[in-house]
Amino acid sequence: MNYENIKKITNQAIEQLVEALDGGHSEALTRYLGAMAKFRAYSLTNVMLILSQRRNAQRVAGYKTWRSFGRQVKRGEKGIMIIAPQLRKLTENSTEVATKEETTAVAGYRAAYVWDVEQTEGKDLPEIGSMTGDPGLHLERLEEFVRGLGIDLCYCQDIAPAQGMAEKGKITLLPGQSPAQTFATLVHEIAHSDMHFGDRRTATTKRIRETEAESVAYVVCAAIGLNPGTSSSDYIGLYGGDSKLLIESLEYVRTTASRILDALERSPLEQAA
Repeated sequence: MNYENIKKITNQAIEQLVEALDGGHSEALTRYLGAMAKFRAYSLTNVMLILSQRRNAQRVAGYKTWRSFGRQVKRGEKGIMIIAPQLRKLTENSTEVATKEETTAVAGYRAAYVWDVEQTEGKDLPEIGSMTGDPGLHLERLEEFVRGLGIDLCYCQDIAPAQGMAEKGKITLLPGQSPAQTFATLVHEIAHSDMHFGDRRTATTKRIRETEAESVAYVVCAAIGLNPGTSSSDYIGLYGGDSKLLIESLEYVRTTASRILDALERSPLEQAA
């Protein structure tokens, strides 16, 4: 598939999301946020490409990855096209090499293909995050992650009726919340700390910042098996129809949620005993 075809399919996927939101169909955003929870290793563009080709995709991977899991793509199944970078090696005297570790650079992009788990057969996959309404050890891991960032985490009744509050270098949570709500609130405040205390703060409104933080909480909660409810029904209205700002915002949501989820997966499991 050539570059023009890739660009056309990509633009169509983005346009479908923008048109749905412009039309007031907030379930479109909910679907994409849910997909971010499942496909966080993929860029926003690839998430949209996956859903535009297979609406109910659950878990996708390349042909070799499925084989490594003991599964095989079923005969006749059509691959889901995504965009993959083409890397080139850098020579030692290249001015692009900033460190010894940087030995490759992106030379362009090409079409690649993945398949959903329903398009494969073979060994059963382990279920991750199957709990409902209980974050389990994920809450402790999330607290560890926050403190590891050098952020002071405390619980204080004085912030009521607010459930959480983020300040530079500090997050305060209201005590007495359920474990699931505490987890969601903490993710929300981490998102503020990550996205909204730098240069972007002056470029966004409070309403946009709150919606971005809540979207990150939606993605992370869905990924660990909690029921995050529905997203804001007027999300597109926050941006005055500016689709460029909308897509930029969703990319911030994706990268922040991915960072939190990756940290949860890296946390030690010794406390499970």
